[in-house]
Amino acid sequence: MVQLAYGWGAPVRPYIAPVVTCRVAAAPWEHDEYWRLRREVFVEEQRLFAETDQDSHDDHALPIVAVTELLGMADEVVGAVRIYPISGEGDCITGARVWFGGRLAVASTYRRQGRVGRALIDTAVGTARTLGCDEFLAAVQRSNIPYFERSGFEFIRAAIVCGTPHGLMRARLECFPGVELGAQAAA
Repeated sequence: MVQLAYGWGAPVRPYIAPVVTCRVAAAPWEHDEYWRLRREVFVEEQRLFAETDQDSHDDHALPIVAVTELLGMADEVVGAVRIYPISGEGDCITGARVWFGGRLAVASTYRRQGRVGRALIDTAVGTARTLGCDEFLAAVQRSNIPYFERSGFEFIRAAIVCGTPHGLMRARLECFPGVELGAQAAA
């Protein structure tokens, strides 16, 4: 990020777009930026992975992006999350169709506002509900558990993911209306 300063030395705050929309990534540039942001957060910043955070779940996951708008046009991907079914035909005992969300990443300039992360969560769970989800789970880094609890999730149990303390959490589906595929959720 470029550090700018006024002539008298006061730093200029980075531009924060007032309009951010979340949707399943469709355009090639959205996919490219989705992967760039995940790499930036999980490989370079948090160092949870040595070279890439991609795994076999990415082969069938739906990538969801938060995109800023500038002058009414899509501009920059500032958030990402993936969702995927872990029991597509339904659990053999309960018949439930379980989906999992993960790799939620928000660009550093858009963190601590709450709106991008919450819009990604709403879009992820809402999209899974539209696709027939009966249960939605997520592994959440320990420091983010309170945020997810305020966002409609309940803590199930502690877990270790990539050597880092996490909590396995379940979405209270009644808190999340379905999202039409191709629809956009505004942040």
